[in-house]
Amino acid sequence: MKKLGKKYVEASKKVDKNKEYSIEEAISLVKETSYTKFDGTIEVAINLNIDAKKSDQQIRSSVVLPKGTGKNRKVLVIAKADAAKEAENAGADYVGAEELIEKMEKENWFDFDVIVATPDMMPKLGKLGKVLGPKGLMPNPKTKTVTPNPAATVLDIKKGMIEYKTDTYGNIHSIIGKTSFSNEDLKENLEYFVKLIIANKPQAVKGKFIKNISIASTMGPGIKIDQNCFDK
Repeated sequence: MKKLGKKYVEASKKVDKNKEYSIEEAISLVKETSYTKFDGTIEVAINLNIDAKKSDQQIRSSVVLPKGTGKNRKVLVIAKADAAKEAENAGADYVGAEELIEKMEKENWFDFDVIVATPDMMPKLGKLGKVLGPKGLMPNPKTKTVTPNPAATVLDIKKGMIEYKTDTYGNIHSIIGKTSFSNEDLKENLEYFVKLIIANKPQAVKGKFIKNISIASTMGPGIKIDQNCFDK
């Protein structure tokens, strides 16, 4: 069994594992139980009542949170001609075509957080699928990272666009901000994201959709939230 650190144990004592907190209580508590010296990330975890093995019950998309994420993500755009120029003007960190695909392949270069590609470049980029897939870097139309207009996606990413999808256990994880965010901004991001997931309930799912919702700071304990708070 993994030994828990002293700081984690002390932080966990402040959380009642059997209680479902209000949004306001949970946000205050998640800040109180954050013990990292750096500006920690706060994430939400939503456990869904889905069969993750069935494609019609999986959820995958992207969203720009109203208050952003507080993270600056490096963007690589694989495109040519006007699309490449527009992406560069939009603030992409790296822009190129075959030469950057080759750089990844031959030099093991992955100094970026997300790849955006135009559809015409996907056949060549797809050859690196076995490398990019496990790293979570393969572009996908569902997350707007395969698009004929990469500049628009670059702008969204720089504003705080995040990708999300269900894992094999039916969970969705997302950043909702940093511990330095105000409680009001964290609440707005959290409510926006949870309500987005609720609105995208797959038609194949019957009955209760969300099993539980919790938030946690970097290395901090999970804090359960009362689902009824999101019905208001």
